[in-house]
Amino acid sequence: MPSKANPAKPQTTAQQLAAIIKSARNIMRKDKGLNGELDRLPMLTWVMFLKFLDDMERLRETEAQLAGRPFRPDIAPPYRWRDWAGADGGLTGDDLIAFVNNDEAMRADGKRGAGLFFYLRGLQSADGADRRDVIATVFRGMQNRMADGYLLRDVINLIDGIHFNASEEMHTLSRLYESLLKEMRDAAGDSGEFYTPRPVVRFMVRVMDPRLGETVLDPACGTGGFLVEALAHLAAQCRTVEDRRTLQGASLQGGEPKSLPYLLAQMNLLLHGLDYPRIDPGNSLRTPLRDLTDRERVDCILTNPPFGGEEERGILGNFPQDRRTAETALLFLQLIMRRLKRPGTGNDRGGRAGVVVPNGTLFGDGVCARIKEDLLKHYNLHTIVRLPEGVFAPYTDIPSNLIFFDRSGPTRDIWYFQIPLPEGRRKLTKTKPLQDADLEGCLAWWHHRQENEHAWRVSAEDVLRYDGDGRLLAVNLDRKNPHAREAMEHRDPAELIAEIERKERRVLEILEEIKGEIAAVSAA
Repeated sequence: MPSKANPAKPQTTAQQLAAIIKSARNIMRKDKGLNGELDRLPMLTWVMFLKFLDDMERLRETEAQLAGRPFRPDIAPPYRWRDWAGADGGLTGDDLIAFVNNDEAMRADGKRGAGLFFYLRGLQSADGADRRDVIATVFRGMQNRMADGYLLRDVINLIDGIHFNASEEMHTLSRLYESLLKEMRDAAGDSGEFYTPRPVVRFMVRVMDPRLGETVLDPACGTGGFLVEALAHLAAQCRTVEDRRTLQGASLQGGEPKSLPYLLAQMNLLLHGLDYPRIDPGNSLRTPLRDLTDRERVDCILTNPPFGGEEERGILGNFPQDRRTAETALLFLQLIMRRLKRPGTGNDRGGRAGVVVPNGTLFGDGVCARIKEDLLKHYNLHTIVRLPEGVFAPYTDIPSNLIFFDRSGPTRDIWYFQIPLPEGRRKLTKTKPLQDADLEGCLAWWHHRQENEHAWRVSAEDVLRYDGDGRLLAVNLDRKNPHAREAMEHRDPAELIAEIERKERRVLEILEEIKGEIAAVSAA
């Protein structure tokens, strides 16, 4: 028989939550085993993760009792938070450190057995598809770096004061957690891939508009920002219990091979209401492209793949020989193209993708040009949004772009939209970053496209360049705004003449159309 569940504890207010987290971090600063925020945040996260899981288990146990159903906990005694971490009779000092770290230790029940992390890493479901597998994968890549068991006990006592028993409380903590992730970005320095500016994420989700019943994938999900925003977007479409089941199913998928962001992504999605985050802890590039099947294709991909980097030789072997490159972003771009659903019944456009890419992807040649040729000939690259300088400041000044494409291709015309800098600003900075309002103009333009001072259109034929024998020379997508004064001043004269001729041809076409309409009216 399941034990009687504890009654719900009083809700923790936003001020209390903030104070608890601040106090816990101050305690961790005293521990010699931790080195800065890059150690303190994962430490705080796994402690909160276990407290969160235990509170969710209590709620699930109560629901099962009320429904007369049997209940099987994900974490069994004496490894539940309430067994070893509760303020009454919990472990402390060297005993606590030994219980957490060692393969075998004295447990809170007075018996020797597996240590906490050793036990958690060994959890396994019957079919490899529930929260036990998530817990095991999280802790396989996690280490407790706190050396002082008394300080660890102080942190645990503070976190024990957080009660995950109300949706409003969860919402409050999720907002605080987002601020912690932002601090993680600030502390990460050159590892700034942990964080994509939230205005960019929200914009991409809004224009991609994933629908309930579709599958959304981020193959390089980091801490889960795109998936969290997609979850909120899909949750707003839920009207029935069946809708909620659909959302909680396989609607969201991610991939993240690094243990720390994997843990952060799991916690982030759990806090935002996803019961079983489906995050693949392996490298998304590990499967040969030729082996990908239709079952692995998805409706919508939203991602900011890592720039630069260098994959091991075994990973490069998964790509066609003439498409292999050390640039990770280009490997991910090929993967994304292959993982989009083909057009089919009720879906003429097939799968669609929104991807953050560095400027070098737009003008790169060689392998990069061949990949872009594939993109233009077999996919519809319909939009490139050019972000203002400094979006990822201070970690990189590399200009970035958002590319949007689907499988309805081939590409005929590519629309460009240049996000303007706020008035009076020369670039964005860490202290004055991109805001949601800065993207409103592009949102308003998105569904009613016309050329204006920020938007222009380029023919795919003008982008693809071949020699007399039909060999590819270049695919330059790095097109400047022709309406900008500096663009007009610095453009190549031949390019200016070609642009003028194109516009004149279009004017003549319109005049011919008008003449035809006048003649038709006169004949009538």
